[in-house]
Amino acid sequence: MFMTLLRLIVFLFLLSVAVKNSGMVTIHYYLGMEWEVPLVIVLFLCFTVGALFGYLSCFVNRIRKKS
Repeated sequence: MFMTLLRLIVFLFLLSVAVKNSGMVTIHYYLGMEWEVPLVIVLFLCFTVGALFGYLSCFVNRIRKKS
């Protein structure tokens, strides 16, 4: 029950961020390459990469403790 409530709260928070940050931003790469994308995509991508790195670091620590 608690996890369902927590997931709903996180979903509603991320939905509100998406609605408020729908403007376009330009991501500049090297050699003059550019990518124009909605800000919410950039925010979700950064959030996802951060969560993935956090999960992987915990996973590596758990594997090291088992061996």
